[in-house]
Amino acid sequence: MNIKPAKTCQFDQISLGEVMLRLDPGEGRIRSTRHFAVWEGGGEYNTSRGLRKCFGLRTAVCTAFVDNEVGHLVEDFILQGGVATDFIKWREDDGIGRTVRNGLNFTERGFGVRGAVGVPDRGNTAASQLKPGDFDWEHIFGGLGVRWFHTGGIFAALSESTAALTIEAVKAAKKHGTIVSYDLNYRPSLWKSIGGLEKARAVNREIARHVDVMIGNEEDFTASLGFEVEGIDHNISAIPVDAFKAMIKTVVREYPNFEVVATTLRAVKTATVNDWSAICWHGGEFYESRQYANLEILDRVGGGDSFASGLQFGFLSKNDPKAAVEYGAAHGALASTTPGDTSMASQKEVEKLIRGGGVRVVR
Repeated sequence: MNIKPAKTCQFDQISLGEVMLRLDPGEGRIRSTRHFAVWEGGGEYNTSRGLRKCFGLRTAVCTAFVDNEVGHLVEDFILQGGVATDFIKWREDDGIGRTVRNGLNFTERGFGVRGAVGVPDRGNTAASQLKPGDFDWEHIFGGLGVRWFHTGGIFAALSESTAALTIEAVKAAKKHGTIVSYDLNYRPSLWKSIGGLEKARAVNREIARHVDVMIGNEEDFTASLGFEVEGIDHNISAIPVDAFKAMIKTVVREYPNFEVVATTLRAVKTATVNDWSAICWHGGEFYESRQYANLEILDRVGGGDSFASGLQFGFLSKNDPKAAVEYGAAHGALASTTPGDTSMASQKEVEKLIRGGGVRVVR
């Protein structure tokens, strides 16, 4: 792909999205716990965190918080991850959260036959009120320079204004030659109050016209863009690879601007055991990662985001689709073995896993 050289840009990657405070009851349940571990997380931001903390690239996030103690707690998490906070918008605290607040996400990891549970509390959040004109994209993409821009369907679904802002952002990025990636991440609960499936497809189809790298599973492509291919049964946990390839071929005919289409492939056996791999399409060819059979999972939330950041690293560092899908699959697999939305893996660990390294104690 035609990716800008690192020396011409201040940032390797920037994401646009909401960052929430995640409250995690650990091995317990939300409904009965007396203690929460606290993390930060957000589908778009998680990619920037992974690229910075695991792979050492220069990243930033465009988001918004209320200027209070909770907002600054989330900011502190972002700072610990090394992601630049230059573009955070701070909103005045009204003292009660009546007009603006910070988002919370209560998340159970799940175990065995008990699936993971997410209970977001994000009404009237600062990020959901972001709108066109809030960020100076000409300065960001044209002045500072950005090699890769990432956003997704969760942020676009938060409100009418975030959908419009997402469209504004991807158009600006394309204008300045920045690679644009987008994770469809369809969530019906987010769209139902702003037009439902019809609105989701209208917004996502407009965004898709400006995307270079599209990420999503078969359900995302069906719900968000309206694609259906025979042979795909959305009620089963493992989608046949050939059926998914057929869908991608249909997708890229309608959207010839897509240079890459990628997804994880998961066979969900239990909440804590999955078969895991990934596939990407580029230049008319399909590239598949190695298979991670019976992957034991501690926390699956954020695994797909870590796949996306590994995929981005493979292109940014090597511009190689095979390397990209291998980095993505390995990074996502490792992220699933640690708690929280964001990766705790190192680049050396990712590359060892790609090579097929074992799990003997490292001393």
